[in-house]
Amino acid sequence: MKTIIEPFRIKSVEPIRMTTRVEREALIRKAHYNLFALYSDDVIIDLLTDSGTGAMSAAQWAAVMGGDESYAGSPSYYRFRDAVQALMPFKHIIPTHQGRAAEAILFETFGGAGRMIPSNTHFDTTRGNIESSGALAHDLVIEEGKNPQSEHPFKGNMDLEKLADYLETHGDAVPCVMLTITNNAGGGQPVSLENIKGVAALAKQHNKPFFIDGCRFAENAWFIKQREAGQANRSIPDIVRGCFAEADGMTMSAKKDAFGNIGGWLALNDDGFAETARNALIRTEGFPTYGGLAGRDLDALAQGLTEIVDEDYLRYRIRTNEYIIERLSALGVPVVKPAGGHAVFIDARAWLSHISPTEYPGQALAVALYEIAGIRSCEIGTVMFGRHPDGSEHPAAMDLVRLAIPRRTYTQSHADYIVEAFEELADRKDDLKGFQISWEPKLMRHFTCKFAHLAPN
Repeated sequence: MKTIIEPFRIKSVEPIRMTTRVEREALIRKAHYNLFALYSDDVIIDLLTDSGTGAMSAAQWAAVMGGDESYAGSPSYYRFRDAVQALMPFKHIIPTHQGRAAEAILFETFGGAGRMIPSNTHFDTTRGNIESSGALAHDLVIEEGKNPQSEHPFKGNMDLEKLADYLETHGDAVPCVMLTITNNAGGGQPVSLENIKGVAALAKQHNKPFFIDGCRFAENAWFIKQREAGQANRSIPDIVRGCFAEADGMTMSAKKDAFGNIGGWLALNDDGFAETARNALIRTEGFPTYGGLAGRDLDALAQGLTEIVDEDYLRYRIRTNEYIIERLSALGVPVVKPAGGHAVFIDARAWLSHISPTEYPGQALAVALYEIAGIRSCEIGTVMFGRHPDGSEHPAAMDLVRLAIPRRTYTQSHADYIVEAFEELADRKDDLKGFQISWEPKLMRHFTCKFAHLAPN
C-alpha cells in the first residue's frame, strides 16, 4: 500500500483544550511572547520539543509495574544496563535523570577555562554546559549543512578537513571531540557511518577521546540504512552498534530515542573517567544504580530501547515528516530539505525576508503560528545561538523554526491541521513584525527571556 499508517493502535487518550485566537493572543502577550512560558494546556498541538513528550507503549507501562525502587543494586538498573549495552557496546553505563545531567558530568571533567570542544553542531544544553565550565564550543558542520535547500543526504556530517585543521591548530586546548546524531540544530539532519568513522579516526590520531551525543541514534541509523551505500541490508540494531563502536563514550537523553518521559545516561569505556563520573553522579544525581531515576523509569527505558529500533516504526516516523514537508513545499513554504528525523524545520529567514536576523524572524513566525492555530514550536536561530560568551550578538548560521514531532502522539489529521495553519499564515506573513529582547539571562537565554514587539518606525 502507498499509505504508511501508524504502526500502533490508540489505547488511551488525553483531551486537548480548544482555545480561540483571541484567547491565544492574550496568553502569548502575558507570556512576554516566549512560547516556553505558556501553560501547556493552552496549547492545541505542542511541537515545542520531542523530548519526553512521546507516548509510552502498553509494554512500557507494564514494565513500570515491575520496577524495583531499591536504593542500591536494583534489578531495574541491571535490566536497563543490559538493554543499553545490547545497542551501545560501552563498558560503563551511568544513568542520569536526563541528557543535560550527563553533559554536566562529562564537562565537569573535560571542560574548563581555555579548553575548546568541536562538534558538528552543539545543541543548546550541550553548548550551555560547555560554556558554563569556561570552555568554548565550536561547530564544524559541512557547508551543505548550513544551506536549508541542499539535498545532501548527510547534512549533519562533520567537516573532516576543518576538524583536522582544528586539532592541529589548537592541540592541547582540545580535551575531546563531540558529534551529535542526528544534528538537531542543523535541521535534524543525519550523520553517515563513514563520517562517524572519519571523526573517530582523527580523534584517535590526535589522542583525543571521542564522544557521541546519541539522543536520536535510531533515526540516524534509519537514514544510514536508507541513504548510505553498503548499508541497506544491515539491521537497525547492527548499524547502531557499528556507530557506537567507534566512540569512547556517549551522552544520551533517553527522552528522545528511548521512548522515555524522563531519563538519560553517560556511557564510558575508560575506567578512570567512569570513576570520576560516578563520584560526580553520587554528589549531584544519586547512587550509580539509579542516577536520579526511579526503578520504574529504568524499566520503561529498557523496554523502550527494544521498541525504538523497529523498522516499521522508524519508516512511519520519518514518513510523517516527509509528508508535512511535501505539503508545505507545495504551498511555497521554505523548509529544510531533505526531511530530518524528528522534526520539520521552517526556514524563517527566507520566508520572512523582510525581518532581519537580529529582529528574530524565527520568533516572529513561532508566535504567529501559536496565535493563528495554537501550535507551539521552537525558534532555532539567532535567539538560541546569537549571543556569544563575550557578550556580543551575531546572526546565527540559520534562522529556523522547529516543529518537533512527539513520538507516537499525533495522527495524520494533526499533520493536516499543521499544514492548514501555514496555508492561512501565508496570506499574512508579510505583515509580521520582528521582536526585540527586553530581558535575558546570562546563559541559554531562549528558555526564559522576554520579548517585546519592535517599536514602529
